[in-house]
Amino acid sequence: MSTTGLPTRVPRQAVGGPGASDAAPEDGPHRPEGGRWFGLLLVVTGAAGLLASWVITLDKFKLLQDPDFTPGCSLNPVVACGNIMESEQASAFGFPNPMLGLAAYAVVIGAGAGVLAGARFPRWYWLTFQAGTLFGVAFCTWLQFQSLYRVNSLCLWCCLAWIATTLMFWYVTSHNVRRGFLPAPREVRAFLGEFTWTLPALHIGVIGMLVLTRWWDFWTS
Repeated sequence: MSTTGLPTRVPRQAVGGPGASDAAPEDGPHRPEGGRWFGLLLVVTGAAGLLASWVITLDKFKLLQDPDFTPGCSLNPVVACGNIMESEQASAFGFPNPMLGLAAYAVVIGAGAGVLAGARFPRWYWLTFQAGTLFGVAFCTWLQFQSLYRVNSLCLWCCLAWIATTLMFWYVTSHNVRRGFLPAPREVRAFLGEFTWTLPALHIGVIGMLVLTRWWDFWTS
């Protein structure tokens, strides 16, 4: 209140400081990478990965029981899930890879359900989650290379797991950067606030182009 008895206007910068609205980590349900949308994305991608892992695990057991069993996703010489399941790469840690997915994707669903319920997890939790998704996307990248250039076959259920893992990795990264759990310049946070979707789109697009060019003669014949 001024000496004249009239209210004085407080400058916007006096409340949060210069550029506070741009520099402060955002938190709210209005962005796909935060709040309820983020929780829903975790539930959906986790469920997709869990479904893929479950189907592959069942087919793996059937293949062990009957060597002549042909998985339903073995459609042609290229899209041949059986070739993938019988390869050494399908048991990278001494047990079938999808068994790891059954546990990992269940954790993702649980985290997403917690976010949807309004839970707020501490920084260490999200950094651990970040490490898990980083391992997941790195492992999927290795499997993609093995599938395309060593086993020379594709598994559609594996592709579903790849897409789900790629989406969750980039959106978890965006979530952690925008909330200050991972250090990043203001410009990076601003970019992720509007264009997070471009990162998984580009990532998945590159995978699609590699698949297309790897068997170009087959696709165009």
